[in-house]
Amino acid sequence: GKGTRMNSDLPKVLHPIANAPMLVHAMQAGAALSPSRTVVVAGHGFEAVQAAAKEFDEDVVVVDQKEQNGTAHAVDVCREALQDFDGDVIVLFGDTPFVSAETLEKMVAA
Repeated sequence: GKGTRMNSDLPKVLHPIANAPMLVHAMQAGAALSPSRTVVVAGHGFEAVQAAAKEFDEDVVVVDQKEQNGTAHAVDVCREALQDFDGDVIVLFGDTPFVSAETLEKMVAA
């Protein structure tokens, strides 16, 4: 998430592609499913990632992953934010901006 290979201090998910941060593209794809709750996990650059996520969706829950210990750990830090949730959970990667809403819809239907 630090964007080290991008030689930038900007968190990787905030690098713009097609006039929007990569994170927003992932959130747009997920929003097409009309989720009852959206949770974003942010570590490096928490405040900036939170601001970008809230700019796209003011109701998003942004969870602070203080130590970045991989994807499974990122999902685990969502436990409290999802403790009263009952339903399907889809995990998207904020640095993978080109997953289409159609792909997600097919995944949910499968």
